Amino acid sequence: ASGFLGRMKNDTLRFKPTIATTCYGMNDFRYVPFDETLAAEYRKNVQAVAEMFRENDCRVIIGSSGIIDSVPHWVKSAKGNQQDLNLALSKFRNIALETAKSGKHGFADVYQPMLLADLAAKQKFGPEFKVAGKDGVHPAWAGQIIMARAFLSAMGIDGNIGTITWDAATDKATASAGHEVRGCGNGKISLRSSKLPFSPGPGDATRDDSIRAGMALVPFDDELNRFILKVASPKAAAYTVTWGTVSKRYTAAELSAGVSLAKDFDNHPLTPAFNAVWKAVEEKQAY
Repeated sequence: ASGFLGRMKNDTLRFKPTIATTCYGMNDFRYVPFDETLAAEYRKNVQAVAEMFRENDCRVIIGSSGIIDSVPHWVKSAKGNQQDLNLALSKFRNIALETAKSGKHGFADVYQPMLLADLAAKQKFGPEFKVAGKDGVHPAWAGQIIMARAFLSAMGIDGNIGTITWDAATDKATASAGHEVRGCGNGKISLRSSKLPFSPGPGDATRDDSIRAGMALVPFDDELNRFILKVASPKAAAYTVTWGTVSKRYTAAELSAGVSLAKDFDNHPLTPAFNAVWKAVEEKQAY
């Protein structure tokens, strides 16, 4: 946090951001059991960063640090065991929360979801599944998704990608904003969508380097990725829904309540468009 405070004007504020997220605490706690002096320095710097953003008309969401899965071997001054250090990180998490509350800033709890997901994953898949990454500190895709969910939730993202409703009695369809019904007949709906669900494609939910693993460990789709199909006035007890090349069977009751397409279909016609966005972001990051 101290390093960023010194770089804010050059690295960030000159771009005139309107919203910013921070995620400090991991290096600030120096990989030692909780130290009051380090904590005071962290509190001072996080407060200064947040106030600097406010002074520049930028909303800030203060994120807590995550967890560690092992004591990093490259930090020669590290002390204590994994439990000692995660306990210290939990206290730094509380400082971030207190700072956000006192300054009326946003807060993203990265620590607790990662801790709970790590425990659940190890119980289900074994000790080699590391939410915080194989080196213990830098998360692979599963951990990154859990972090992303924390920040998106703190931003107030509502997760409503869209709702498509097909009336079985009239064979007509309607769509919410961001989706245009281009045609409907004989139970076939054609759409043009400008709001895309998060669509990384298939992946192995048992591996900590998989996006799908992170999406399975937290309610990412339910909270942030709701692309819903509903059937009104169903005439059959069940229907087969085909989206792209994949088909799934649902009861009339399930379809009346609404089924989550992006959650149930991991590969679908919107995936290529999403991947184009993903590739553009990747190229920008590489540049």
